Amino acid sequence: MEYKYPLLIWLGVLGGLVWALDYWKVFHKSKLFFPQQDHDLDWWKQALRTLFFVTGIAGWAFLSYSLMQPRKPQKFSPSNIEVNDIVLCIDVSRSMLAEDIKPNRLEVAKQRIREFVAMRPTDRISVIIFSEKVFTLLPLTTDPSLVDQILSEISIGFLGSGTNIGDGLGLSVARAANSETKNKVIVLLTDGVSNVGSMTPLQAAEEAKKHGIKVYTIGLGTDDDARIPVGNGIFGTQYQLIPGGSIDYKTLKQISDLTGGKFYPAKSDQGLKEILADIQKLEKTEIKVNHQIIYEELFYFYLLLGVGLLFGTESLKRLLLKDVV
Repeated sequence: MEYKYPLLIWLGVLGGLVWALDYWKVFHKSKLFFPQQDHDLDWWKQALRTLFFVTGIAGWAFLSYSLMQPRKPQKFSPSNIEVNDIVLCIDVSRSMLAEDIKPNRLEVAKQRIREFVAMRPTDRISVIIFSEKVFTLLPLTTDPSLVDQILSEISIGFLGSGTNIGDGLGLSVARAANSETKNKVIVLLTDGVSNVGSMTPLQAAEEAKKHGIKVYTIGLGTDDDARIPVGNGIFGTQYQLIPGGSIDYKTLKQISDLTGGKFYPAKSDQGLKEILADIQKLEKTEIKVNHQIIYEELFYFYLLLGVGLLFGTESLKRLLLKDVV
């Protein structure tokens, strides 16, 4: 039960109080009258007066309640919100620990993708991660808090070494293809070249095209040599140097062109933020009409009941008790 104007009940309470004071003539001037000799008739009239007062107060109570406009939610009107399915396919190979983008590529990717997801609360999100092996970290879900938690917990190491872009994209396509949602998108983020796997990246892209799935590809990393931590030694953290510019831009662009998506090179934290903002704009959810709740309005019943009791009370009081205005 909901109330549209809950504070209006005090207007009805005030009206009932004024009516009660007038009913018992609290502020009326005293008048001299001769009491009737029939005491039984006096008792009968007093009982009627009390009964009419109770019915009058009940009438004001129903009238006061109706002023709040009670209503009961029935259902939501059909929504025309166009929901997207977005599969996030994220590289978790060891090179994603490279520190050419501070603090490292993976942490920057996680933070910016979390911000991207937070702007899409009506979409269904899935998370696929890949290195040598591929893994569905989260099936399609509409729970933004769960997606954010899963993204924040992504780590490096348990999927082996290597960069398996083909199988990672292939699994993403399979996840999206099983959905009945009209608009399906894959965001593929990697920092390397596919060097393992049973499916090539372009074979996976062909499958995406076949199912009408757009793939936005992002190559994350600078053109400079970078270092990744490999353990602790006598002199502190030990690093391995990896060459810069090792991202397979050509294949990533072919994937996006083939599927109707777009390729982006991300060479900085700010650059990745702007890229995801552009994807956000291109795949913006369109809302044709807002959700509307259909209510069952209940105040009519209480209004008619209250007015009926008050009208009946005043009419019978004047008729049976000979009250005059």
